[in-house]
Amino acid sequence: MRLVVAGSPAAAVPTLRRLAASDHEIVAVLTRPATPQGRKRVLTPTPVAVVATELGLPVVEASRVDEGVTARIAELDVDLGVIVAYGALLRRPALDAPRHGWINLHFSDLPAYRGAAPVQRAVMAGDARTAATVFQLVEALDAGPVYAARPFAIDPEATSGEVLAAMAEVGADVVADVVDGIAAGTAVATEQSGEPTLAPKLTIDDGRIDFAAPADTVHARLRGVTPEPGAYAHLGETRVKLLRSNRPGGTGDPAPSLAPGALALHGGRLLVGTADTPLVLLEVQPAGKKAMDAAAWARGLGELDGKVLA
Repeated sequence: MRLVVAGSPAAAVPTLRRLAASDHEIVAVLTRPATPQGRKRVLTPTPVAVVATELGLPVVEASRVDEGVTARIAELDVDLGVIVAYGALLRRPALDAPRHGWINLHFSDLPAYRGAAPVQRAVMAGDARTAATVFQLVEALDAGPVYAARPFAIDPEATSGEVLAAMAEVGADVVADVVDGIAAGTAVATEQSGEPTLAPKLTIDDGRIDFAAPADTVHARLRGVTPEPGAYAHLGETRVKLLRSNRPGGTGDPAPSLAPGALALHGGRLLVGTADTPLVLLEVQPAGKKAMDAAAWARGLGELDGKVLA
């Protein structure tokens, strides 16, 4: 089949590579335009654009699928559109431009977590399982009938970035199987069932860590907002990014009781208090500095008594 693949971030790259290696023909890759990145604001193409160019595939950069982009897709005589985290909604007649419409890889067990941040929201909620789901794209948000869903176990210590990277590899195989099924005429899509839940895009405020919550809740939120928008708290006037944590254990010495946000070095590790048991902070990044070992950062603070992350 003749395919157009739409995507922008790194999570879409495994699907692009998988389809490029298949028997199907990618006639265009649709991605968001290059944007200024870093302190020097260097104009940088999306990860999908970089890989598409590497593979010698034609790239169409567009921030939205307007009449012009829709006309270009129609001119290419496309059989199927495949979309993975493109970053913009498709409306009719764009949905009808490919002969078989569009399929979408979504990183949740639909209808759970419809929206822009399904993995982050699942990790923040402390979920143990999710799924890589391929469904027929419709105008309503992530509401189309499902072709396939492959279960995925969430590592209880992994960040959302790590979970998404692993799911992207699994999802690429699911997409390839569905594309093959549509080409063969054997693929069947089933309407979603159950009560939908939403996964709206995270904001900077979602990264603020409240240590007055229980340890499991704090740990799940810290993992869920990493790497974006990033977990943080304040030590006095200093903003500190919290890059990684885990639960105490293995020292043979019970962790001390700490007030929410209070810091203490114990067994060579930095503990922070929560509403119940402390967490271990493994890696932090104080404002204006590089990421560093959390215990080393704490030793540089001197006396920790009275120092509280809030």
